Amino acid sequence: VAACRDTGYDWFEQLLQNLLKSEEDASYKPVKKACTQLVDNLVEHILKYEESLSDSDNKGVNSGRLVACITTLFLFSKIRPQLMVKHAMTMQPYLTTKCSTQNDFMVICNVAKILELVVPLMEHPSETFLATIEEDLMKLIIKYGMTVVQHCVSCLGAVVNKVTQNYKFVWACFNRYYGALSKLKSQHQEDPNSTILTANKPALLRSLFTVGALCRHFDFDQEDFKGNSKVNIKDKVLELLMYFTKHSDEEVQTKAIIGLGFAFIQHPSLMFEQEVKTLYNSILSDKSCSVNLKIQVLKNLQTYLQEEDTRMQQADRDWKKVAKQEDLKEMGDISSGMSSSIMQLYLKQVLEAFFHTQSSVRHFALNVIALTLNQGLIHPVQCVPYLIAMGTDPEPSMRNKADQQLVEIDKKYAGFIHMKAVAGMKMSYQVQQAINTCPKDPVRGFRHDESSNALCSHLYSMIRGNRQHRRAFLISLLNLFDDTAKTEVNMLLYIADNLACFPYQTQEEPLFIMHHIDITLSVSGSNLLQSFKESMVKDKKKERKPSSDEETESESNSGSESQSEEEASKPRRLRKRVGSDSDSDEENDINAVMKCLPENSAPLIEFANVSQGILLLLMLKQHLKNLCGFSDSKIQKYSPSESAKVYDKAINRKTGVHFHPKQTLDFLQSDMANSKITEEVKRSIVKQYLHFKLLMEHLDPDEEEEDGEVSASTNARNKAITSLLGGGSPKNNAAETEDDESDGEDRGGGTSGVRRR
Repeated sequence: VAACRDTGYDWFEQLLQNLLKSEEDASYKPVKKACTQLVDNLVEHILKYEESLSDSDNKGVNSGRLVACITTLFLFSKIRPQLMVKHAMTMQPYLTTKCSTQNDFMVICNVAKILELVVPLMEHPSETFLATIEEDLMKLIIKYGMTVVQHCVSCLGAVVNKVTQNYKFVWACFNRYYGALSKLKSQHQEDPNSTILTANKPALLRSLFTVGALCRHFDFDQEDFKGNSKVNIKDKVLELLMYFTKHSDEEVQTKAIIGLGFAFIQHPSLMFEQEVKTLYNSILSDKSCSVNLKIQVLKNLQTYLQEEDTRMQQADRDWKKVAKQEDLKEMGDISSGMSSSIMQLYLKQVLEAFFHTQSSVRHFALNVIALTLNQGLIHPVQCVPYLIAMGTDPEPSMRNKADQQLVEIDKKYAGFIHMKAVAGMKMSYQVQQAINTCPKDPVRGFRHDESSNALCSHLYSMIRGNRQHRRAFLISLLNLFDDTAKTEVNMLLYIADNLACFPYQTQEEPLFIMHHIDITLSVSGSNLLQSFKESMVKDKKKERKPSSDEETESESNSGSESQSEEEASKPRRLRKRVGSDSDSDEENDINAVMKCLPENSAPLIEFANVSQGILLLLMLKQHLKNLCGFSDSKIQKYSPSESAKVYDKAINRKTGVHFHPKQTLDFLQSDMANSKITEEVKRSIVKQYLHFKLLMEHLDPDEEEEDGEVSASTNARNKAITSLLGGGSPKNNAAETEDDESDGEDRGGGTSGVRRR
């Protein structure tokens, strides 16, 4: 127990619970016997420890051991409180421990927690024993900090409500703090800047916290407390605490919200009050609101749900005892109905808290959602995209928790994950944007560690098993790259990163993507070229003859454009070859198009922007080709309608192949979409246009030549891709397959060799 101080004791509780449960119906109970011996010996050990302290020589005895002993006793009490009943009298004096170190406080809190569980089980405890406990607890409540107050009020609640019924004692304490708060409120109303308030701030903070804590454990609207007074205490408390949530000092606001959270555990219906809804939702959704307040609201909801859960488990245990005689319908409906309605009210704002830059806010939001889902208070489908997004969080514990929730949902409701997968990917991009500390750097879609896993790899691995779902998901992602989808460039980069790094297992998966990239390219590509051509300045307005073949199309178009552009926009292979080399040829083309550019540079920017999607797809195809070592012919022969068995072979991944779409990164980093356009930028866009055009002409590869040599058109295509993607290192761009040997030739594209169409 001492060793696991920081990691939690769930394992120990689980162990005790299971061991004791396994022998419930047995006549021989060795575990129970062992527990009794352990507990008795630990108590003995604590007493010996006390004696050794009274020896003046041993003042430096390790108090950590004492804390560990008492914590262990608390864990035993939590699972089987009967074990500690005979030792309650021994534990009580520890409530008067002199507090100087952290360990002393731990002792007091754990003793209070033990007594809370054990005192109600004692048969006929003595009056003096109970009175002493009440007084000790009250002294601690008045004197010490938040943690001690919380545990002592909780213990007092158990002792007074279940054993002594000494309500006047508690009522006096409540009135003391409630009265102080009312007084401070009226002083603040008279003069918010009064110095008295500054001097009384500690008293104000303590009163806010203590009034809340007392309201959590005692229902002061019972006659036992307020007698026959007609005042509604819970509404008065709500009004007081709400007043201080609007205070200018954040510390006061936080304490008031903590107090409210406590009060709502006793009276959950208060959370339906309009002013409470407004307060909670505005704190959660307001971007400028302080992180501490956001966290506190989320903590309040978390504590409420945890309490509800404990309450339901207890009701469940009590029910099992009397199940035979009772009517099933009345059981447990009311409370779960209430918590469900409450969570419906705040759900959207809690989910939106996932998009916060601070990981602590995301952490508590995720806890609240996990509790809500585990208790079945809401329909899970609305949380799926948010959980997918949280699965990309940089912190492993949060990722695992979100992924775990998705797995649970997938077990119960097949198809939900697939249904919301694309929405989840888009949302995960928003989460990454929020987390991204340096706005200048584009958001990337893979982990920046040695694994280079896709951020959404868990999502993909959940979907990939079902071929139909997988294909629908991949097509939806590729459709975002379509020029009509108008997706922002950085999001496309993020999705391309994910597609490049997903954990593909069979050849079918990347081949399917490449097949669809080709389809998207041929449609989006020609649209893009067409709109760019149309934006150029024309000389003679001639009617255009529609034509199916690219060659005749470009001839019929060029008639309506100026002479110089006619040369540039003809396919290279139809051009009259002058004895110049290909580079100067390219220069001529660029100059020719430059002359025809319109004054307004908007279409140019538009072209640069829209073409990013197509460039990314090209890059992605090259990357997958390199990663899996596919040849052009293999990619071409692939047909999605073929039986699954043909492409079920495992992928043989190459190592050290990284996805680095240089042009898109440059485009985003230089913020080209919003920058002023210079001659140089214009030139580079025109150059891109020409490479792009060349690629479109060679997009449909020729049949391979008879003797197995690569056709010239394939060469031209690969060359155009290489030029388009910026040459780049062979690792990224030039495919390392037997079909691509175009590096050695000149950059002029397909100017040599026999053409076969």
